[in-house]
Amino acid sequence: MTTNRRKKVVKYRGSQTHGGGAKKKRRGAGHRGGRGLAGSGKRAHHQKQRIFQIYGKDYFGRKGFFNPNVKVKTKAINILSIEENLQSLLKNKLITEKDGFIHVELKKLGYNKLLSAGKPTKKYKIVAQFSTKKAQEKIKSAGGEIVS
Repeated sequence: MTTNRRKKVVKYRGSQTHGGGAKKKRRGAGHRGGRGLAGSGKRAHHQKQRIFQIYGKDYFGRKGFFNPNVKVKTKAINILSIEENLQSLLKNKLITEKDGFIHVELKKLGYNKLLSAGKPTKKYKIVAQFSTKKAQEKIKSAGGEIVS
């Protein structure tokens, strides 16, 4: 038959410190110098070197969440760049020529915005997510069009 055992804490009832010495001792984390790796920045940051070895360089600094709704990063290309590389782009079949238009999909080229630097000499049909007003005017004046 099992016997009922008293909890260890019962023998300390009535004593103010429960065997911890003076009243102020064992009071909180301050007695231990803080919780965890607190105080690691003291003594000219010598403790940080030890922490880098144990946990790596990413232990300190800001961490957080990535917001996917942040403005789209634009990667832009000029009309001039398309004009200069026209032959190589046609040869590599990154752009096509049909119905008197040169069809350019900027997404295929790795871009999403068309800028106005340069002068178009051919009729272009450009599919672009973004484009400047001046670029649109130049393409339209040359007989082409921009599709968003």
